[in-house]
Amino acid sequence: MVDRRPTAASNLVETVGADFIPARLAVACIWNPSLRRAIHRNFYFFILNLSAMLYLSEFRFAGENDEFNFFTAQRRTCYDSYYPFQVFPDKGLRALDFADITILYGGNGSGKTTALNVIAETLRLRRGVPFNSTSFFPAYCRLCDAHFLHALPAESAILTSDDVFETMLDLRAINEGIDRRRDELFAEAQDAKYSKFQLRSLDDYDRLKQVSEARRLSQSRYVRARLMDNARTYSNGESAFRFFTGRIRSGALYLLDEPENSLAPALQQELADFLAGAARFDRCQFVIATHSPFLLAMPGARVYDLDSAPVRPRRWTELPNVRVYYEWFAAHAAEFEGDAE
Repeated sequence: MVDRRPTAASNLVETVGADFIPARLAVACIWNPSLRRAIHRNFYFFILNLSAMLYLSEFRFAGENDEFNFFTAQRRTCYDSYYPFQVFPDKGLRALDFADITILYGGNGSGKTTALNVIAETLRLRRGVPFNSTSFFPAYCRLCDAHFLHALPAESAILTSDDVFETMLDLRAINEGIDRRRDELFAEAQDAKYSKFQLRSLDDYDRLKQVSEARRLSQSRYVRARLMDNARTYSNGESAFRFFTGRIRSGALYLLDEPENSLAPALQQELADFLAGAARFDRCQFVIATHSPFLLAMPGARVYDLDSAPVRPRRWTELPNVRVYYEWFAAHAAEFEGDAE
């Protein structure tokens, strides 16, 4: 069971204020001996929170014993898969400790998305598009546990590339409806303009106005007066960038599943800058599954390598996929240098 309340250790930051200024804190310490003692006792925690807002501090997945007890209690043996059970024990992944930006790195099938979905379901975060769940997800999530330094904001959510595509499909459907209505209005204007209309009673007043406008205006002006503009559409990459930067608000925990999908390198860099700024200045915390070297390289990010066993934090420059990029560019360095000349 997840206790959403902050731990006792967070009282220090609550006392000082999450947006404190070091100078103000120094003055407070001079006049408040108990605050001085609290800082001394909780020095590591204090330093950790100097520039970060941490809501989620630790998440513990179901352990081997938990899974063993679950399976021994199962009487039905007709299932081919018990997903998300049996995903993390072989990786030695029992718990994750979080920074203001935590990144889950790994190849396809490494469990990045599964980990995000387990965390999101356990914490009951907001979600847009349904994910690839199973009937075993609730049972697995009941075996997980989370610890918080600050109460989890209600606006916290998981955002995925599926949400991006769903938004694009919604816009497309809106525009298709507008296009259909536009064709109907052109036909309506044509019919009204050349109709042999005669006013016989007040019940015909609306039709009189329609015929009058159709004869006075061009077809285009007639249609524009009755129809909203098409919703503006963007390229896949622009839509993805606008989705993430538009949905993320200050003061919340966000789980992002491969937000770099469809983004060109320049937009990936812009997204990385946006996320780093939101974590530093807008009290946001992020847990991100990604392959992007631009996101992996965000300053201060804690990167977990889910391809290693046991799973452990690593420098982003040590990651195999990043090394592939580095070695490829190093092998072609002469061509780049030749272009520069």
